[in-house]
Amino acid sequence: MKFYNVILASASPRRAELIKKIPWLHATVFPSAAEEEPFCGGSVADYVQTLAKRKALWVLERVDGTVVGADTVVSIDGEVLGKPRSPQDAENMFRKLCGRTHEVITGYCVANHAKNVVNFEKTYVTFGAFIDKIVYNYIDSGAPFDKAGGYGLQDSELFPLIERVEGDADNVVGLPVAALEKTFKEFIEWL
Repeated sequence: MKFYNVILASASPRRAELIKKIPWLHATVFPSAAEEEPFCGGSVADYVQTLAKRKALWVLERVDGTVVGADTVVSIDGEVLGKPRSPQDAENMFRKLCGRTHEVITGYCVANHAKNVVNFEKTYVTFGAFIDKIVYNYIDSGAPFDKAGGYGLQDSELFPLIERVEGDADNVVGLPVAALEKTFKEFIEWL
């Protein structure tokens, strides 16, 4: 398959790295400034798909090409955990997540001026018990503050907390690479 150029509507360095796992895609980054409305109930999957589409279409209004937008959230008991705003907020998130299983849902949109495809991927992550030293050191490092749910699955200092990942681990980091690659192959065939 030949190379296909896309525009990634994200400022996330993790997404920029993950999209490189699709060897036949060449992505340039154009961060979206689309407004992100807070979750107000309903389907979390619908919410992240709406945000992903909004991000992709915002960029598509400004550039020509095929755009990928994505949005990832952590959800537990119907509550969406965004990026923590303070150390106390991060600690509260860990207290909710530890000893339980939660969902990580990424909505993604592939769009150009002819069509758009929107979908989502869900992964389940189980944390073990809250371990003070690990959690407080992680919070003190500043790592939680740019991540949905206040954590990054790829962060090795958290490995002792993670008991199980059911589904696509890339999805938890911020982009469901396998699902996105499948969507792209279908998208290209539709053109």
